[in-house]
Amino acid sequence: MALSLQEFVHSLDLRTLPRVLEIQSGIYFEGSIYEMFGNECCFSTGEVIKITGLKIKKIMAEICEHIEGGESPQPFELPMNFPGLFKIVADKTPYLTMEEIIRTIHIGPSRLGHPCFYHQKDMKLENLIIKQGEQIMLNSVEEIDGEIMVNCGVVKNHQNHSFTLPLSQEGEFYECEDEHIYTLKEIVEWKIPKNRTRTVKLTDFSNKWDLTNPFPKGFYGALTLKPVYEIQGVMKFQKDIVRILPSLDVEVKDITDSYDANWFLQLLSTQELSEMTSKDFPIVAEVIEAPQGNQLPRNILQPGKTIVIHKKYQASRILASEIRSHFPKRHFLIPTSYKGKFKRRPREFPTAYDLEIAKSEKERLHVVATKAFHPPHDEFSSVSVGDQFLVHHSQTTEILCEGIRKVVNVLSCEKILKKSYETALLPLYMEGGFVEVIHDKKQYQVSELCAQFHLPFNVKVSVRDLFIEEDILAATPGLQLEEAITDSYLLVSDLANPTECWEIPVSRLNMTVQLVRNLSQDTGPFLIRTLIEEITEEQYYMMRRYESSFLHPPPRPPKHPSVEEAKLTLLNLAEERTVGLPKSPKIKKRLHPSNLSFTKASGT
Repeated sequence: MALSLQEFVHSLDLRTLPRVLEIQSGIYFEGSIYEMFGNECCFSTGEVIKITGLKIKKIMAEICEHIEGGESPQPFELPMNFPGLFKIVADKTPYLTMEEIIRTIHIGPSRLGHPCFYHQKDMKLENLIIKQGEQIMLNSVEEIDGEIMVNCGVVKNHQNHSFTLPLSQEGEFYECEDEHIYTLKEIVEWKIPKNRTRTVKLTDFSNKWDLTNPFPKGFYGALTLKPVYEIQGVMKFQKDIVRILPSLDVEVKDITDSYDANWFLQLLSTQELSEMTSKDFPIVAEVIEAPQGNQLPRNILQPGKTIVIHKKYQASRILASEIRSHFPKRHFLIPTSYKGKFKRRPREFPTAYDLEIAKSEKERLHVVATKAFHPPHDEFSSVSVGDQFLVHHSQTTEILCEGIRKVVNVLSCEKILKKSYETALLPLYMEGGFVEVIHDKKQYQVSELCAQFHLPFNVKVSVRDLFIEEDILAATPGLQLEEAITDSYLLVSDLANPTECWEIPVSRLNMTVQLVRNLSQDTGPFLIRTLIEEITEEQYYMMRRYESSFLHPPPRPPKHPSVEEAKLTLLNLAEERTVGLPKSPKIKKRLHPSNLSFTKASGT
């Protein structure tokens, strides 16, 4: 049965891709027009196309509220790189079957691919009763004994219960309220249901964006996002990818079941390559669409180039940011194999709690105060700008607060005097300011820094990596090594030199290749070359949002008197200042339960 292209897209189940379509009719004088790399081409009746994907081309937005004194809001295009953060408004329209949910919502291995729903009534399963309104998380879709099932989970009495639901499961399923914050890119990729709009609330907007803010001044309200799709496909015997708008006025017929798809060249994206099993590698492929901003030498990933994709795997990187007072800061992913060397730079600590996290068994943390602190209780020590401390450990002490004795966590330190030391107790909630004094002149490799010190950690490149042509880290004034991450990579090489390999990040480098053949012979030992990857602001913040949440300082006692603050810029002073330190008196170090808990937290 012939359908309009729009009707086909509306009924398309993305899990069944690819699909083969035959053009039935069109109304244009020269055939039906579609776009291929910006060029206009035409379809002929009877032509065959293999549909490989349905992507969101752009987002149209419309403000939900009427702005007082203004005109009725008109739809406008919201750029994909818009640097705002959004909160999702739950869809009030129910889904009537699990199949409708699966056909409409993107479910995948990412934490963003686990949508949550609740049922309007109690659901009685074989060994479980799902109460009305209980949150059901959809984790994955798989075939079990020949039937497509949805793997679900529900939390009851703080315990997670797993169960499966068939696609035929009927009922009234509603989206749960979502308290998470998302970027526009995340919403586009994971949170816009197919054939539905999505209402969101703008919660934040970066003032570092170069383009004009499309929203009225001070707007932080609701808006409706409507996606405009494009169909991606390939023509018979052709390598080029075609992109077609669903609104194209043609009729098509789905002939997938009766057509030999081997007539089409097999095109794979970076993501599809990463989803192949390990035994499918190595393979030989021809680059069809090359990634933008390709940093690899000798143009390995240029269109028409034949490459070897050896394997997929997980690799470690250190997420680092440039240390500078003004924006924009540059952000990097540093491979652990980086051969350059670093010298330490002073760290800054806004609270005493940060000192507790940063201290280590390797050396005593020596800091200079940059803000004054006037203690609200006699049990605490006062701090003046320029005071120096050696940080020891956390413990508890009793204070008298409004006539009531309370136990609070404090940081035990030694205050450095001219010829002696003085014991000092600083409350962990203390909002002071401290700069580290560096005595260590040693040069470290990045792997040594990660093994010996807690991240984040401040450094500066002292010896550049001589094994890479351009070390972009060497020109930075300083770097903060923020955290170690693990990411997915493909190992590729030029077919002409298969032993020199390069790592390709799956999530940040988009390319399309044509599968040529499997490579059966052994390519021998690899020489793996890694690159320092400079990432965008958006990529950086998306990575930072998925790290473990930082622990916050304990609450301060009530009726804290105001603290006079005096600022001092001691960053260079602390780095260069040498102090004739007297020999520290021997102190019996007590392990307190609170100290144990903080030590554990600092290792996370």
